[in-house]
Amino acid sequence: MIRVALCGGIGSGKSTVASFFRKLGISVYISDVRARELMNSSSSIRHSIVEYFGEDTYCEGKLCPKVLAKKVFHSDTALKKLNSIVHPKVKIDFRKWCEQHAEEPYTIIESAILFEAGMREDVDFVIAVLAPEALRVERAIKRDNQTREEILKRINAQMSDDEIQSLADVSIVNISLEDVEKDVAELDARLKIKSGL
Repeated sequence: MIRVALCGGIGSGKSTVASFFRKLGISVYISDVRARELMNSSSSIRHSIVEYFGEDTYCEGKLCPKVLAKKVFHSDTALKKLNSIVHPKVKIDFRKWCEQHAEEPYTIIESAILFEAGMREDVDFVIAVLAPEALRVERAIKRDNQTREEILKRINAQMSDDEIQSLADVSIVNISLEDVEKDVAELDARLKIKSGL
């Protein structure tokens, strides 16, 4: 089985690209979703987060994402600390998930911070999802109900599109849905050939 990564910054449209792969029957591991689930279900993650970031990061037994985000997105040190708590567990979880899907020709992990999380070694092929910054900001404002300033801070805290593209095997520019669907169909065929199917 080939392990494929979809990576790209906030608002690039990774979820849209992933949805086209899903339509073709491909299993997708969404690292952000699993990370949040693990932050709620893993007692060791919870203990470490509370110890470093404070009791208010959990409300009524559940993670308070907005509280944690305020503490993390204004501090590189805090973000690195959170990543060091969560990412090792996500890596283990992803490896277990891959074992459950071992009979498939390829699977996909959707990750905004694949390289920063040290997960490049866990995948065989990387697809960069790119889009113009103005479009990324517009999408993220609609989706996350945040201000332009907040979105730009998050964009600036992530790797640039140029950096991601230089580290990826192939890129998809996510502007036109029709073009994206066509690119995904072509990549699906290519990956299935690569996997030996």
